[in-house]
Amino acid sequence: MLATHRDDIRFKEAKIAQLTHEIASLRRYQFGKRGEQLSGMQGSLLEETVCADIAAIEAELDVLRGEPLARAVQQPKRAVLPEYLPRVEHRHEPENTTCQCGCQLQRIGQDVSEKLDYTPGLFTVERHIRGKWVCKQCETLTQAPVPAHVIDKGLASTGLLAQVLVAKYADHLPLYRQEKIFERAGMRLARSTMAEWVGVCGVQLQPLADALREAILAHRVVHADETPVQMLQPGTKKTHRAYLWAYAPGAFEDLRAVVYDFTDGRAGAHARTFLGDWQGSLLCDDYVGYKACFTQGITEIGCMAHARRKFFDLHVAAKSQLAQQAVQYMGQLYEIERQVKNLTTDERRQRRQEQAKPVADALHAWMRAQRERVPDGSATAKALDYSLKRWVALTRYLDDGQLPIDNNWIENQIRPIAIGRNNWLFAGSLRAGKRAAAVMTLIQSAKLNGHDPYAYLKNILTRLPTQPASRISELLPHNWKPSC
Repeated sequence: MLATHRDDIRFKEAKIAQLTHEIASLRRYQFGKRGEQLSGMQGSLLEETVCADIAAIEAELDVLRGEPLARAVQQPKRAVLPEYLPRVEHRHEPENTTCQCGCQLQRIGQDVSEKLDYTPGLFTVERHIRGKWVCKQCETLTQAPVPAHVIDKGLASTGLLAQVLVAKYADHLPLYRQEKIFERAGMRLARSTMAEWVGVCGVQLQPLADALREAILAHRVVHADETPVQMLQPGTKKTHRAYLWAYAPGAFEDLRAVVYDFTDGRAGAHARTFLGDWQGSLLCDDYVGYKACFTQGITEIGCMAHARRKFFDLHVAAKSQLAQQAVQYMGQLYEIERQVKNLTTDERRQRRQEQAKPVADALHAWMRAQRERVPDGSATAKALDYSLKRWVALTRYLDDGQLPIDNNWIENQIRPIAIGRNNWLFAGSLRAGKRAAAVMTLIQSAKLNGHDPYAYLKNILTRLPTQPASRISELLPHNWKPSC
């Protein structure tokens, strides 16, 4: 036990040293010479990232040290919320106003705290009133405890925090745009302040994303895909290609969820790290980075949509009759899939064996015959080779009713991210990318389960401070109940 305790201390000390160095580097950039920083839109986006990263690191340091550290820089006094904003009072009184000695407590005053709340287009103020009750005989003071909050002593209510997160990660509105929207609604919020909220919330929500990953890897069929994202590191003024990976249970699995993973490259090691010891059927494209997984107990499932796309593009570009014939064959396979989509696993497998397998066998024989007639290196040969070399993986779905025919399910989950990056342009750092991946994981998974992302995030941010770690799964989108 003593050795374990020492190892734990050494780990924490090493982690604290690493985070302290990271935060020092960010602050050097934040307060460095203007000539070393970016300007315009890119500068605004990077400034938001730096502020959010600093707040996130400070939150992690607080957890490692066990208590909040007195900040080296004096915190500015919070401005009084404008009087013209409507107030909504929340009164917190003791459940029992009888003292332990038997005397009746007397109310002698109250403490009032205010938090800024927001519903689309309207700011309000949550006014929390905590009455003070005292026993005159034994001079005992009784008062309701301060309601737990995801950001201790923070200005923003959980509703405002949820709004900022949804606008940034679901609607893809950078904080400098939200700043102007809020100003039109009657309240000026500095983007640096909102960036701090985002950073802290990202740290608080990460355990939920981690728990969702475990829930996905409990299933035997998983989809995977990845899309490039530009990443900028402070001080370089240059971007390089990073990647956002997406993983989801099979389209026929009962869990509706998606987990995003942000990495600084496309190496296959990133996929292997995410999957860990998981063994099952992985639907993916033909990217070579996944190949090492298939030597470690994972079964490759090919994507028929990718194979069809090769012939479809060839037909559009060259009006190839051969490509048209291939597309028609594959169209028959997809028509069968539309018919069996709502059947049970066993019924789906049986129908595939009876109807789809003969079509697939005919397509395979036709492809092999056509390949002998076309010259090597031609576009037609490449389209045929793509399918022929992957035929076993492409047709494994015929023997397993739980396997989808293609990887379109995960491509649909990653498409909103690919569209949204036109607004946020790049990830400001690896930490910022991972924070975005965690929050987008929860937002997109909430959508998949029919929840309003704003209502979901507001509720879980309210419950997180008092939620036991052993019951964290109750807050996952597929388990969450709006009435809670």
